[in-house]
Amino acid sequence: MPSRARRALVALTILGGGVLYLRGATHFEQQTIAAQAPMVAAAPAVAHHVDRAQLMNDLRALADPALEGRRTGTAGGLKARAWIEMQFGAIGLTPAGSSGYRQPFEFTHHSVKGFFMPGRPFETTYRDAANLIGKVSGTADAARAIVVTAHYDHLGARDGITYPGADDNASGVAVLLAVARQLRVTPPRHPVLLVAFDAEELGLRGAEALVGSSLLPASSIALNVNLDMVSRNDDNEIFAAGTYQTPSLRPILDDVQRRSAVKILFGHDRPMVKAGSIEDWTTQSDHGVFHGAGVPFVYFGVVDHDDYHQPTDTADRVNPRFFGDVADMIVEAVVTLDRSIP
Repeated sequence: MPSRARRALVALTILGGGVLYLRGATHFEQQTIAAQAPMVAAAPAVAHHVDRAQLMNDLRALADPALEGRRTGTAGGLKARAWIEMQFGAIGLTPAGSSGYRQPFEFTHHSVKGFFMPGRPFETTYRDAANLIGKVSGTADAARAIVVTAHYDHLGARDGITYPGADDNASGVAVLLAVARQLRVTPPRHPVLLVAFDAEELGLRGAEALVGSSLLPASSIALNVNLDMVSRNDDNEIFAAGTYQTPSLRPILDDVQRRSAVKILFGHDRPMVKAGSIEDWTTQSDHGVFHGAGVPFVYFGVVDHDDYHQPTDTADRVNPRFFGDVADMIVEAVVTLDRSIP
């Protein structure tokens, strides 16, 4: 995910504010969120869907130092792309890109750091970016698609130091694959597209290339479920953003909570001036592009931790039990949303 602190600073500067609100919730923010969204106690009958050994193996594969941080256009990013493409094929997803599973695209990135940091270009053109798109057909005639997304790119290597991106966002891609495996066993009502986005860290460029294109007109989408940073939280909590924009999703996710071992918190989806200075994540990952196109979304993600966008975001720092519980919850959420939305 792009630097949330930087985006928060830009927004606050525009508003004339002088305080930087980071994504990690302050004590005041935690109190406010708790008041907005009281917890539903998890029932004993927790849903189990995910092979947890496979889940961790997938995360480790994507966070392997050999992939050099998976930056768009690098050798490591291309290796990650090929690995995900191989997993899509092994699972049995139908290719839904413009070239097999791939949707190639190119873009030019502008970095203000190029103005004042030696060796950093202001303008870089990326000619070999690509999203990966697989499909599971639905059983209901004429149903619009549910699009489950997670970006596979990360920061790469800087000054010889690799940024592995285990939580950001090897974790989301690993859960994306778990969702795909479940849907291949139990076909959904809606057609479901499983999308691994490239170039999220460079400004949501993969999502921008796909949403509204001939491959995925916005009118064909019922819902986006976006996964970005889903494997680490010491308080056994994960946020589901998007119910402020689409309140009808809240009771569905409350129902999912009853079968989940993790606490689902709601928030981070309202303008900061309305939310008591709680940071708004609505545009801070790929779901923001879907939202901009008028598509309802649910974004699952944890608050920032000390290893966010650091070389220390490594697989060994992921708690397999929490990650497994989150993956089970997200799979259950996709299954329940598929069953519940029109």
